[in-house]
Amino acid sequence: MKKDFENAFIAGVSRVAAWADLLDQINVFPIADGDTGRNLIISLTPILQLKNNIKEITRNLMLSARGNSGNIAVSFFSEFLKTDSLESLPITVKKGMKQAWQAVNEPRSGTMLTLFDALVEILDSDIINTDKQWINHVLNHLENAVSSTTELIPKLKEADVVDAGALGMFIYLDGFFTTLNGNIDRYRPINEIFKDKLKISSSFSEKNQSGYCIDIALRIKNNLEDASIDLGDYSENVVSNSEKGFVKLHLHTDNKEDLKKKLENYGDIVRWSYDDLGAQIEDFCRSDSEQAIHIMTDAAGSVTREDSQRLGITLLDSYITFGNSCVPETHIAPLDLYEAMKNGVKVSTSQASVFERHQLYESVLSLHSKVLYLCVGSVYTGNYDVVTEWKKENDPYNRMTVIDSSAASGRLGTIVISTARFSQKTSNSNEVIKFAKWAIDRCQEYVFLDKLHYLAAGGRLSKTSAFFGDMFNMKPIISPLAEGATKVGVVRNHDEQLKFLFAKLEDNLTPSSEALIMLEFSNNQKWVNDIVKTQIKERYPNSEIILHPLSLTSGAHMGPETWAVAFLPEIEKYFSCIQSTTEMAITPPINKEDNK
Repeated sequence: MKKDFENAFIAGVSRVAAWADLLDQINVFPIADGDTGRNLIISLTPILQLKNNIKEITRNLMLSARGNSGNIAVSFFSEFLKTDSLESLPITVKKGMKQAWQAVNEPRSGTMLTLFDALVEILDSDIINTDKQWINHVLNHLENAVSSTTELIPKLKEADVVDAGALGMFIYLDGFFTTLNGNIDRYRPINEIFKDKLKISSSFSEKNQSGYCIDIALRIKNNLEDASIDLGDYSENVVSNSEKGFVKLHLHTDNKEDLKKKLENYGDIVRWSYDDLGAQIEDFCRSDSEQAIHIMTDAAGSVTREDSQRLGITLLDSYITFGNSCVPETHIAPLDLYEAMKNGVKVSTSQASVFERHQLYESVLSLHSKVLYLCVGSVYTGNYDVVTEWKKENDPYNRMTVIDSSAASGRLGTIVISTARFSQKTSNSNEVIKFAKWAIDRCQEYVFLDKLHYLAAGGRLSKTSAFFGDMFNMKPIISPLAEGATKVGVVRNHDEQLKFLFAKLEDNLTPSSEALIMLEFSNNQKWVNDIVKTQIKERYPNSEIILHPLSLTSGAHMGPETWAVAFLPEIEKYFSCIQSTTEMAITPPINKEDNK
């Protein structure tokens, strides 16, 4: 039975990952900052390593917790994860519920706390089993609890949505209980269950706010109790957890530097992260343009979470494991990864589980009438094979178009970003698919590595070859093509890298070209921005240059100081041509009599 529970705990995380974007889109309480999905995924990802020591997992959960939703959820899961039988389920759930309520300085009904209450209630009132009828009974009860949140909190009622945190926990528990039942082939789509409560009312607006959303993990001094930390001067709403000498805090404040100084009096800060609330609210409230077809891709293309929010792109993350952390790649601070690599920490990458991928395909098709999935090149991952097999059984009306991009890293990112932009310029989905194929044929990328050591550490190159290459200061240049990452040159320093790059650009661009050029950096953003970007702008002033972090799937194998350039020639001419054709098609003929 314990193995069944482990699988169920993990399945719940995969379900939340598949619906995280929707959670972000309806996140208006306590502040409309659109990060509940992100915070839950960052917070719950340690559960994917559940086969490790449970105490270690609990500690990692506490340290990973982000945001109100993540920190409250982790309080519940610190007890819930101790479940190893049906008999122990009501006990661990009740303990988790109490800890979740106690974690919040000013707890509110109408949040995920209401869902935890409903779970305790249904487990206390019935004989627990795992047959389908009982599972449906439980889920119906939890569904009603989520629906009730709209009326319990005025802000949710104004926006006419359910609480994002409560919905996230419902999605998790749906995965958990359904996996216990053994029936994971079909789930009712979330938009079918909650219907019109998943889109914010057009009349809703959020007031501008200043300050920061801060998460802190503190190793407290031996002679202090965590209860002695008084933060009332900084925030009225604090979420806190403690675990054997550590305290985890989440709060909103205007005085982050003063707060940091005060906390240093209590112990050592081992984790410190913050978001600018004003910027988050501004991004959340910015309306997206309509798209002819929804774009989906793999985060292994250098596409960021900011890109996905701004352009309405769905991302399928890979996972990066380093140290004790296993995190979706777009939720890692790149500098943290590269610093770990420089310090000799072992780093590896892995794909999302097939189950998680299937769940994401289902969620995307349930939310969008047409989807274009620009898949990372099939030579790099198995994503293309997984989605095409799934599509045969689950897309009878051919609403999802899947294209093997033959690309990765910045080449895929440039293709995806330009296609998403194009999808906002036309109402014809077939034209978007045509454009994507055009971009795949023309987009190029060159990746400049600093050392071969990291390719050898990841098994991509023999250690002997890497040793001699680094000893002679050889810096390879590779290009991600349909047949794989191909070495296209070897140089010795930055000057030779730039000489190689400009020779390639001159072969494909003219000084008047209107290209889209993506510059990618690892831990060398300043050099790429100040030197590379400046020189490219001088030579190609009409081109658009965007600065992006290198995909961490690539960075984990290529290492610090890697940088890259991807470019799509004459993109503006294509856009202009299509726009002119569209305008001609919709402009009524001129009546010559009117011009007399």
